Amino acid sequence: MAFIIYLVAGVLAGLLGGMGMGGGTVLIPVLTIFLGVSQHVAQATNVIAFLPMAAFALAEHKKKGYLRTDGLWWVIVPALASAVVFSIAAAFLDASLLRRLFGAFLIALAIKGILSLAEEIKKNKRR
Repeated sequence: MAFIIYLVAGVLAGLLGGMGMGGGTVLIPVLTIFLGVSQHVAQATNVIAFLPMAAFALAEHKKKGYLRTDGLWWVIVPALASAVVFSIAAAFLDASLLRRLFGAFLIALAIKGILSLAEEIKKNKRR
């Protein structure tokens, strides 16, 4: 039965990741809450799952002409550096703190989504 839950979580995470929403918002909670995986392992699994999805999406965007390359290094270098620094920091954080930080991140995303939706509704009403 656990295999089916892993499979469904992977499909949902891939679907959301492919849509640009972030598959980790599904994958990490499913792994930790429903399958009892530790927070550190769940987040590491999410990063490993994200890498091929990101590579595929990047190739598709480039092929379709959606990728602008001017100034790209000003995004890549700080993103890689901060990813390394925060990955190392996360490895040393207590799992319960890491879980709370991830929960706060999800709440912040939800609030941002609600505010964006409210703004979109306002714009549509003005038209």
